[in-house]
Amino acid sequence: MAAPAPAVADPKAKEVDCTRVKCVALTFDDGPGKYAGKLLDILKEHDAKATFFLEGQYVKSRPAYVKRMVKEGHAVGNHSYAHPDFTKSTAATIRSEIKKTNDAIKKAAGVEPKLLRPPYGMSDLQVQDIAVEFGMPIILWTGGSRDWESKNEEKIKKQTLSVAKGNSIVLMHDWVKQTVDAMPSIIKTLQRNGYHLVTVDDVIKHEELKPGDVFPLPEGWEQ
Repeated sequence: MAAPAPAVADPKAKEVDCTRVKCVALTFDDGPGKYAGKLLDILKEHDAKATFFLEGQYVKSRPAYVKRMVKEGHAVGNHSYAHPDFTKSTAATIRSEIKKTNDAIKKAAGVEPKLLRPPYGMSDLQVQDIAVEFGMPIILWTGGSRDWESKNEEKIKKQTLSVAKGNSIVLMHDWVKQTVDAMPSIIKTLQRNGYHLVTVDDVIKHEELKPGDVFPLPEGWEQ
């Protein structure tokens, strides 16, 4: 069977310079979740971009969402195939998890992800070395919505807005229904406060990250 045509992003999409305007990158892990379609509708309605760190197992079962993400100008990254802790995995397992997910995303949307977010945000020197092999920087987050913990719409909104600052990278999950339900209010509040909702690529554009680099560095880490 022929491979699908690449899901090409809209060429008219506006470039945002996050050194000149206030930017926030909302990132969604573990998907595409079953509410991804509704989330994409909301993002489109409000002209907001996001980054999806995808698990290969769900890319395989929900490929249409992945194609739509890319087509509508969102960024897609690699979040492993089945979410094992990479710091407790063999090198062979880590390589397999990354490759299978890259292959699944390419099959679904015609693009290869350029960014890696290890499960649980757990990384070490072995993970960094393997990320180098795949040519991928490791992207963590500056703050989280804690949506998986509270599963409460108001708490998710309050927590997200408290950590959404200039050039922040916010961790969320599109399998949490309350997160998706809170998104219209979160987006409108951020936009009203002058923030542009962009992809991680826009936020890290001037960081000159190399493959294997971790960004943002957790407190106490040295590159």
